Amino acid sequence: MTRVKRGNVARKRRNKILELNRGYRGSHSTLFRTAQQRTLKALTTAYTDRRKKKRTYRRLWIRRINAAVRTKGTTYSKFIHTMKKDQIMLNRKVLSQLVILDPPSFSTLTK
Repeated sequence: MTRVKRGNVARKRRNKILELNRGYRGSHSTLFRTAQQRTLKALTTAYTDRRKKKRTYRRLWIRRINAAVRTKGTTYSKFIHTMKKDQIMLNRKVLSQLVILDPPSFSTLTK
């Protein structure tokens, strides 16, 4: 069997992981095994949290719209129903921005 020399390849692989872990505390930034575990965990949570961020922002927008609509005397679900019935195609992000930045124009939607 031929001899496999992995000097450069192995070092590059390890340094790539250790480079990702700069700033971690303790041995997580210096020892390869623990750094590899931390990197896998960090990349996994980063992936899931990018998806969670979309959920949490949507919940925030819905809460803002609901609070603004309740001051006008209706509920969020009735407001969204009338928006769809009247074929006003504004998403929740835009509606939330209207609530904050331009309340008079939002109040015309609630009539």
